[in-house]
Amino acid sequence: MAPILSPYGSWKSPITADLVASAEIGLEQVRIDDDNIYWIERRPQEGGRKIIVQRSADGNLGDVTPVGFNARTRVHEYGGGDYAVADGTIIFSNFADQRIYRQHRGSEPKALTPQAALRYADGQIDKRGNSFFCVREDHTRGGEPINTLVRVDLETGESVVIVSGNNFYSSPRLSPDRSLIAWLTWNHPNMPWDGSELWLGKLTADGSVVDQQKIAGGDHESICHPEWSPAGDLYFVSDRTGWWNLYRRNQNEVEPLCPMQAECGQPHWVFGTSLYGFVSGKSIVCSYVQDGRDCLAALDIETKALKPIETPFTAISQIHCAGDRVLFIAASPKASSSIVSYHLHTRDFEILRRSRDSEVDGSFISEPQPIEFPTENGLTAYGYFYRPKNPGYEISGNEKPPLVVISHGGPTSSSSASLKYSIQYWSSRGIAVLDVNYGGSSGYGRAYRERLNGQWGIVDVDDCVNGARYLVARGEVDANRLAIRGGSAGGYTTLCALTFRNSFTAGASHYGVSDLEALAKDTHKFESRYLDRLIGPYPERRDLYFERSPINFTERLNCPMILFQGLEDRVVPPDQSEKMFQAVRAKKMPVAYLAFEGEQHGFRKAENIKRVLEAELYFYGKIFRFEPADSIEPVRIENL
Repeated sequence: MAPILSPYGSWKSPITADLVASAEIGLEQVRIDDDNIYWIERRPQEGGRKIIVQRSADGNLGDVTPVGFNARTRVHEYGGGDYAVADGTIIFSNFADQRIYRQHRGSEPKALTPQAALRYADGQIDKRGNSFFCVREDHTRGGEPINTLVRVDLETGESVVIVSGNNFYSSPRLSPDRSLIAWLTWNHPNMPWDGSELWLGKLTADGSVVDQQKIAGGDHESICHPEWSPAGDLYFVSDRTGWWNLYRRNQNEVEPLCPMQAECGQPHWVFGTSLYGFVSGKSIVCSYVQDGRDCLAALDIETKALKPIETPFTAISQIHCAGDRVLFIAASPKASSSIVSYHLHTRDFEILRRSRDSEVDGSFISEPQPIEFPTENGLTAYGYFYRPKNPGYEISGNEKPPLVVISHGGPTSSSSASLKYSIQYWSSRGIAVLDVNYGGSSGYGRAYRERLNGQWGIVDVDDCVNGARYLVARGEVDANRLAIRGGSAGGYTTLCALTFRNSFTAGASHYGVSDLEALAKDTHKFESRYLDRLIGPYPERRDLYFERSPINFTERLNCPMILFQGLEDRVVPPDQSEKMFQAVRAKKMPVAYLAFEGEQHGFRKAENIKRVLEAELYFYGKIFRFEPADSIEPVRIENL
């Protein structure tokens, strides 16, 4: 059948909002216990509930978490490290009450900790000591919560604080003989990727920690991923050279294992991540980011030789090893995330669980093209470009497609070259996409991350603007139909670009920041001093907070926007979007605002994910004057 002549944006696609919203499950937190493999599935069709899943030695899959439970902690609000497992015993945090529950294989969960304003995360089970070592966040006293490391008795549920005094803790890790415990810690105003410390202490018979000593780290060195080898040596990742590389503590000395200009670590946004594992006492399998792509390799601990492992994947995380098997979560430009088992001897990859039961025909998939483009001060920025692709349509004449520029969240985060149907939703409809890894993104070394220090709202916006201009200059996209979208910190970049620049003709802010001063006064503990480094200390540099807040300069706005917000968001409170909506509406600019009950920072319910995607497409259709092929519930656009 011959392709249909139809304008960009009006193509009908099998990648529907329903498919994006409900067909894909989130895969997280792989764990190994004897011959059993565990992970967490986040299911949008169940309201975003997180469920621990077990794969037994015979390959059978089964849900461990019963209906009525949601294995999700709220420590740092972003969570992670939701559960631990040892010898068939599972300890997990339940979202509704934030209590720790104990569950044996095949039995109902039983509450372990008392009903209180306490949260737990990132734990490790000590069966010999009948204890659970973890991070605790105490909200019982009002004001800023208190973070500590605690030991929880697995019979009584009693918690005893074992390490305290700093603002934040993570990654309590017991040595194989249970005589030592390592952990990470940091203090305001640092975020863990700015500066953190690795500490070590001796565990006494009663579970207390003595002889505490700092091993590595400081205010200008970021440590992550501490792990013990089977031989009882402590390994970790440090960016002391400007790149997150692997190190080992060897007889009270710290030695590098494989120095290279690549990132073997990642920003500590969530607990419980793992980017390397021990195959044996002599070998490590690790992942690292180089040139915007995740790589897998085997590291010989004795010779320090790194041997790359060829894979079809471009995004790799959650590495765990058992014998000659390496387990991880991976994705590629043509395949969504999967739980993967790699056999070192046979070199075979086995897919244990896919985030989707089936993928869309590859002829509809636009593969990301890595691009580098010039930006301010003679520097280079990075991104992934997706051209429109749909075999059922073609364009007559010289029409060029609209472009949607994506500004990722964080802002200390990054985008990868893996298949995202949330991007293919646009490209398969005839809308080009540029996913920008602006200055400040991770994966390109510490110096690149630090480009954003004191420059948030400037460097990120420059890079998004220059990325769009680069594609216009190449003749790839329509200069008169440029949109920018982003969530959270990416929403802030979006609002800044729409307010302080004239490059874009529309925008979509998903739970974005419009008032930096309000955010500095009203956000959660983990990020409460984040802006000190990104903007400047508050209130000393209140002038900068005012100057870079879009809400204070709405008279400069000259293009339409749509805003989306969860009404239970504690990271970016709803009034950040509501104030912006009111201001734009008062200015008589086209604007729409959709708020969602029961949603927090990010949308987890399938029906809301669908509504957001379709509403944004509807909005662009009205602004860019194309008619979507989909049947979409209309959106009320003020001042259209």
